[in-house]
Amino acid sequence: MGLCDIHVIKEVLSRHGFHFSKSLGQNFLTAQWVPERIAAECGVDKNSCALEVGPGMGCLTNELSKQAEKVVAIELDRALFPVLEETLADCSNVEVVHGDVLKTDLSAICKEKFGDKKVFACANLPYYITTPAISALLDSKMFSGITVMVQKEVAKRICAKAGSSDYSAFSIYVQYYADAKILFDVPAGCFVPQPKVDSAVIRLNPLEQPSVAVKNEKLFFAIVRAAFNQRRKTLVNAISPAFGGRLDKADILSLMKTCNLDERIRGEKLTLEKYAKLSDVADDLLKSKS
Repeated sequence: MGLCDIHVIKEVLSRHGFHFSKSLGQNFLTAQWVPERIAAECGVDKNSCALEVGPGMGCLTNELSKQAEKVVAIELDRALFPVLEETLADCSNVEVVHGDVLKTDLSAICKEKFGDKKVFACANLPYYITTPAISALLDSKMFSGITVMVQKEVAKRICAKAGSSDYSAFSIYVQYYADAKILFDVPAGCFVPQPKVDSAVIRLNPLEQPSVAVKNEKLFFAIVRAAFNQRRKTLVNAISPAFGGRLDKADILSLMKTCNLDERIRGEKLTLEKYAKLSDVADDLLKSKS
């Protein structure tokens, strides 16, 4: 029986007096095929290393140890350390460290633990930290690939294209830095405790250069955030806050015309390329006014 077997899970956790923490969003896998497939598709091999966020019982950690030269797992809950010491006893290439992915210097830990080796990140992310955790992994610029399990609806938003109801500011943020792809769905019944929603595993392949070139990255994201903060408004009326009062409605209408955008269009209709052009034209206009 493997670490994903429900009887093994209950027996091991009981032996260590472990209780699931709702505040930490803990859900452990009960389907062995899931960690096997994640390990097989995350890109890691014997010439590279893996950083895992939130090892839980060690199901995925165990599978990664078979594929990678070395695995470092970051775990926040100290109550899981004796559990992992037991379940990963035969994995000589695994190191479990205490930490919070949102507060950990991922660049520093990768350099310390892996040197100049190629590193892949894997995680079964608690739903409540999905967005900041993915942001932290991407912002570190340390990973050749990032494979994470997230809420299915979040996966759809991350991979959504312009015009879709799932398209969001986070879609644009992720796709600016990486190619994003849904690998497979994971039903809610594959976890204990069973969550209320299904999950999906996504693969992010970080790009050497952003997917679109922009003159002012800060302005680009400010426009994107403003557009989606008020997504029911037309773009003309929504993006004004991005300019800090330096552009009036007439200026914004002029921007739209220069970019060949209908003044009635909403933010969810614009591709990354169109946001990039709008941002660059706005940057030029702002510089001309300063």
